[in-house]
Amino acid sequence: MSDAHAPRLFDSLSREVRTVAPADGKTLRLYCCGPTVYGPAHVGNLRTFLLQDVFRRVVELSGTPTLHVRNLTDVDDKTIRQSQAEGVPLSEFTARWTARMHADAGALNILPPHHEPGAVAHIPHQIQLIQRLVEARHAYVAQDGSVYFDVSSFPQYGRLSRLADRQITTGQHAPATETDREEADEYARDSAADFALWKARKPEDGPNFWPSPWGDGRPGWHIECSAMSIEYLGDTFDVHSGGVDLIFPHHENEIAQSEAATGCTFARHWFHIAHLMVEDRKMSKSLGNLFTLDDVRGRGFSPETLRYVLISGHYRQPLNFTWDSLAAARSALARIAKLDEALAAVAPDSGPRGCLSTTLLPLGDARHGMASFAPAWDALLDDLNTPAALGRLFTAAAEVESRIRSGELPPGQAGAERGALHRILFALGLRLVAEEPPAQAPENIRALAEARWNAKQSRDFKEADRLRAEIESRGWIVRDGKEGFELNRKFPQPNA
Repeated sequence: MSDAHAPRLFDSLSREVRTVAPADGKTLRLYCCGPTVYGPAHVGNLRTFLLQDVFRRVVELSGTPTLHVRNLTDVDDKTIRQSQAEGVPLSEFTARWTARMHADAGALNILPPHHEPGAVAHIPHQIQLIQRLVEARHAYVAQDGSVYFDVSSFPQYGRLSRLADRQITTGQHAPATETDREEADEYARDSAADFALWKARKPEDGPNFWPSPWGDGRPGWHIECSAMSIEYLGDTFDVHSGGVDLIFPHHENEIAQSEAATGCTFARHWFHIAHLMVEDRKMSKSLGNLFTLDDVRGRGFSPETLRYVLISGHYRQPLNFTWDSLAAARSALARIAKLDEALAAVAPDSGPRGCLSTTLLPLGDARHGMASFAPAWDALLDDLNTPAALGRLFTAAAEVESRIRSGELPPGQAGAERGALHRILFALGLRLVAEEPPAQAPENIRALAEARWNAKQSRDFKEADRLRAEIESRGWIVRDGKEGFELNRKFPQPNA
């Protein structure tokens, strides 16, 4: 793969858009911070995994194989606390939520990683890495047997998150983002900036502890990723990815402990995905807007539709998730499916109709096979610009549709255009599958909607508004179109 045809991506460390290429010239080594398996992934989590998936697909279609590692955090405060609340062993609890994550990823057409290491299975690797840091005097053992990284021993600390002028020095309180994930900083440490590598056993941990040279306990959150990435990708690898919320403290701490232990650059490129908003509001449990894939399906939308919405915004910009955006995505996918059908009719030898293959296409420079869809491919190469790629896809679609209607597209060219369409859809991970049928409203709800429609046509807007409110109170949303109305389930759905 030449640099001219290689993907370019913003690097969070250098603050520059840089060409992404493997250091060894052969395989791009990619590490993605995976889920903490204590509950279902919400749409914000899923957006991060989906955009990482698009990036991997683009790299591979550009001609470079990948070695993709995505970890599972299956021991931390949240997994321990929740498993004990449910009265089940930690391993059983996390296995259940890992299976749920795999099911959601499969439904969303996310390519499985080549390795998916779990933190519990790699505790010996973490202990070994901590020992190296203690021996090099980058870490110290507290009186209770906890082990902390000495931030003052690593002068480069703060490069990724630009912390040089922020309150992270000795004697000052750690930022809320750190204490939120590391409740273990109740343990004794020399500096508020130092972070836990090993957490001494506490009564609330129950049976979830392991032996170490410093006593029984469990690993800190940050050391997990360092140990597992080094084990599978080496001391230095090509790309490290996660949500922007992980820049500090997680990724900052990963850099410090990894480079202090190895003396090598940890990751050559940092790829971060921006936050997701829901209906213009921040996601939170208190607002009840931490929606999952099951919630989306409950509203009658397919996983393919959700995937389209979550990749439709640029990864470096916050995306506002709305239910209306899912309806628009459904229409967009229907138009693409209609184009595929039209091309198949002109070029019947171009392959079967229906669901696109989920297997990897042959590696190679994809642009020469993109036909009218080459501009969409170029947008993906240019800082993974998915919104521009989708816009250019529909521009090309309109041109191809026009040529089909005018009879100016011979079968050979139609086959080439259909192949190009499939390649760009594969890069985006979009499958052409039949939409799940929308939930059917019961007769009493339809009767209210009919009455509302008639009131609106008679310009009795007060009555129309009253009926709309009654419909919504019963768990349904009514939307008007040019020729009538449609009913969709409201979330959460009370009894109709």
